[in-house]
Amino acid sequence: MPRDTTRIVSLAPNITSILHALGAMQNVVAVSRWCQDVAPAVANLPTVGDCWKLSIPELMRHNPTLVIGSVPFAVETVEEILAQPIAFLAINPRTLADIERDILTLGRLTSRAAAAERLITKMRRSYDAIRKKSRVRARAGAAEPIVYSEAWSNPRISSPPWVAELIEMCGAQPAVTAGAQVSDDEVARANPDVIVLAWTATGDRANPDSALNNPNWREVTAVKSARVHVIRDELLNTPGPPLIEGAAALYRTIWNEPATPRDQRPSKRSRGRSAC
Repeated sequence: MPRDTTRIVSLAPNITSILHALGAMQNVVAVSRWCQDVAPAVANLPTVGDCWKLSIPELMRHNPTLVIGSVPFAVETVEEILAQPIAFLAINPRTLADIERDILTLGRLTSRAAAAERLITKMRRSYDAIRKKSRVRARAGAAEPIVYSEAWSNPRISSPPWVAELIEMCGAQPAVTAGAQVSDDEVARANPDVIVLAWTATGDRANPDSALNNPNWREVTAVKSARVHVIRDELLNTPGPPLIEGAAALYRTIWNEPATPRDQRPSKRSRGRSAC
């Protein structure tokens, strides 16, 4: 699509974060209501719903030529979007490789392929720096911690597959299958050394007491040593540029390094929804 005629509505924070990093925000005419804290450039844009719940008249008021959605999807909402005379792109990233492909796709759609390549290079370099530190620890004889990362508590759901990749990147082992509903017993049998809570749509409001006071986890190493930590939702659950900070925060958490001010900064996302 010609850059000067594309009018994009983004229905998810991961999409908005990628478009912002590509320098394509002048093409964005509206965003989901969960995107407001992605960047200052987003704060003044009109908001709409998302692929889970959306008012079609509200969407069409912005005269979009391209609507981009990401998981989670509601079948009825997607069907309503597809019935409109507009282009619709739906993405469902699961791995770091998927995220790179999404970046390349959005780069081509906004005539910013070179910017997409630069963003991928930036993300890879940040990951490589973490891998390098992890290799140094391994050579020094550090054991690989077992890490349970949680995206939701009821039902209990482990963090998505790209977070499992980040855990391994940090020199640790994921405790359970990624992106799956798991039981207390499964987590207890895995006996994680560290528990990370990054609950979807809660910002930094995940509750460590849900793990520390869980009677089924009394003998879990992470609970006995009080290694239950909260990482901001958007840093791990937004499959895009925020993972640069998310990977760094995860490394610091796993290896018990001091948090940064960004890790502790309040976020509007505590009322929102991330893609995971």
